[in-house]
Amino acid sequence: MTSNSTDAIPVALLPGDGIGPEISAAVTEIVDAAGAGIEWIPCAAGERVFRGGDPTGLPAATIDTIRRCGVALKAPLATPLGGGERSANVRLRETFETFAAIRPAAVLPGLEGHARFPGVDLVLIRENLEDLYLGLEYGLDRGVSVALKANSQTNTRRICQAAFAVAQALGRRRVTGISKSNILKVTDGGFDRIFDEEAARWKGIEADRILVDAAACRLVTRPESFDVIVTSNLYGDILSDLTAGLVGGLGVCASINLGREVALFEAVHGTAPDIAGRNLANPTALLRAAVLLLDHVGRFAAARRIERALALVLREGSALTSDLAANGAGVSTSDFTRTVIAAMSRVSAEGGTPQWRAPSFDAIEGRSWPSGELRDFLRGALPTAMKQAAGQAARAG
Repeated sequence: MTSNSTDAIPVALLPGDGIGPEISAAVTEIVDAAGAGIEWIPCAAGERVFRGGDPTGLPAATIDTIRRCGVALKAPLATPLGGGERSANVRLRETFETFAAIRPAAVLPGLEGHARFPGVDLVLIRENLEDLYLGLEYGLDRGVSVALKANSQTNTRRICQAAFAVAQALGRRRVTGISKSNILKVTDGGFDRIFDEEAARWKGIEADRILVDAAACRLVTRPESFDVIVTSNLYGDILSDLTAGLVGGLGVCASINLGREVALFEAVHGTAPDIAGRNLANPTALLRAAVLLLDHVGRFAAARRIERALALVLREGSALTSDLAANGAGVSTSDFTRTVIAAMSRVSAEGGTPQWRAPSFDAIEGRSWPSGELRDFLRGALPTAMKQAAGQAARAG
């Protein structure tokens, strides 16, 4: 989605829970000061909705707004503990079928001292809708519990195609597929086979594969050897936080949840209820998400102005929040926001390279197996499959 128009672009804004409202206010103030021409449409979701009696955490009005806008900026959402409510974050992904979680990991200028590997510049792409995150768990007799790992060929092919399409859109040279196929012969073995088939179609992009345990080791020893990573849901969830740790932590990293019709841009950290309402939160992660969003909708000048002003503030180091300040004695969220806005007058918005370009969906599988349908299928098919497996084991024995 791009726009060269000067008309305001409507963007759904989910202010979130905990520190979410504070960092959302800071980021929207910075984006507006950059002259981005965004019309923010606030939407309710998360804890406040749960407490109001809606067990979905995601009202119909919010769904309608996001669908109408096609893009949303989302602060962290909380799910009440100890209840039966499903995560509003998961419901968002499933409702809009944002099948690819895309996590850039690169060190911000000025934060080299906070990163173990200043030269890291990679993109991790995680399948977002299936695997163990379908939530099919069972307690069996004799103290045995089971969690079902389910990976469909259709959705696996789609995420592999998306990885190569993203690599092409961003001018990346190599895609690495990550699995555990030496142990999980059917599920992860299927991932490897489909990855290899798709890699053969992209002649201008290198491809290789690595086991997830070896990948974890290499990420903390030679992370610069990775360019684009694609993997399934669980491995991607774990490794994406690992890559965040390489470049300064969750507090400075952003993510894109990408679907065919909707893209959700978000900070990857939690709601931090311990500092909520105290004007202490660092809005950098959500600000980086906003820059990605501005690139997505074609507001390139505003995106460059913000990223360069942020880099200037981080390099100068005199107005950082406490999580980034050298002595731990940082400024308030409000002061940090004002400092970034003031720095915009000292930087240029010309030139530069967008941090994000949406891939062409022409090369990405249009078919899918939505999570709800896949979950229903598995609930029906699993008893029969288990009986067949038991019979095969008995005959083999």
